[in-house]
Amino acid sequence: MSDSRILLSGKRKYLVGLILLSFISVICVAFSMKGSDDFDIARREVLLRRIGHELLLQSGDSTSRVLPVEKSGDNEYRIRFEKELTFQPDSLVSTTQRLLAQAPFTTDYVVNVLNCADASVAYGYAISKNKKDDIIACLGRKQPVACYIINIKFKPPGITTAKNRYLLRGGLFCLAVIGFIFFRPVKPRKVLPVDDQHTNMITLGTVLFDTKNRKLVIDGTTTDLTGTEARVLSIFAKSQNEIIERSRLQKEIWEDEGVIVGRSLDMFISKLRKKLEPDPNIKIVVVRGKGYKLEISA
Repeated sequence: MSDSRILLSGKRKYLVGLILLSFISVICVAFSMKGSDDFDIARREVLLRRIGHELLLQSGDSTSRVLPVEKSGDNEYRIRFEKELTFQPDSLVSTTQRLLAQAPFTTDYVVNVLNCADASVAYGYAISKNKKDDIIACLGRKQPVACYIINIKFKPPGITTAKNRYLLRGGLFCLAVIGFIFFRPVKPRKVLPVDDQHTNMITLGTVLFDTKNRKLVIDGTTTDLTGTEARVLSIFAKSQNEIIERSRLQKEIWEDEGVIVGRSLDMFISKLRKKLEPDPNIKIVVVRGKGYKLEISA
């Protein structure tokens, strides 16, 4: 009995030292990151202003001002102009990509060009770290002269820009969990049988959908899917021959990224239809006023 008490006492001393060391590390990280975060945010705002400057030059305006960049939300900014301008979508896309590549944590973002009068979207696109998930349309069409606002929303980079108080609270919570786990009685776990490699395969009629590797196999021919296409098809595959509301698709696909892109859904549905065309028994149909349905004939 005494041996077990000694062992428990040793464990407690070890845990106290571990918690103390971890707590000090969390505090040091929290306060050392603040200056870096402020600098990165300031650099990003300068680059956004540079984007506005180059758009004015491309529009033939070298005298009017870019108004102060407005922070409209978490990781969201607006670039406003003193006068009306025109822009070429190709130039807008290339300019933002070139300049924002110089700022940290700006690999994923959505750009919407808004009309000043009613905030309607005149043009928009999405850039992703994974180039296959980029959404860029309507290039080569010069936009008319008007009052525009450039709205840019960045994907939250995670802990690198978290508030210090959240980092500290999160660190303390994690340490408490570690302490609980450390002293919790450990029960032997049952070893579950491991499924074979086919658990990632879903059968859709005569089509095999490899969810892990994002591939379709139709009559021996393999077709690659983008990450977003695979997410859309996974939702359909779980509810075959059932109506799925458009709002549900948008929420499940884009909400985790901090922004819901409405117009993009139709584009991905169209791409999936083309890739499923070799099997005439599979169709993605529109149910007016309700949503979409993956129809698989027997």
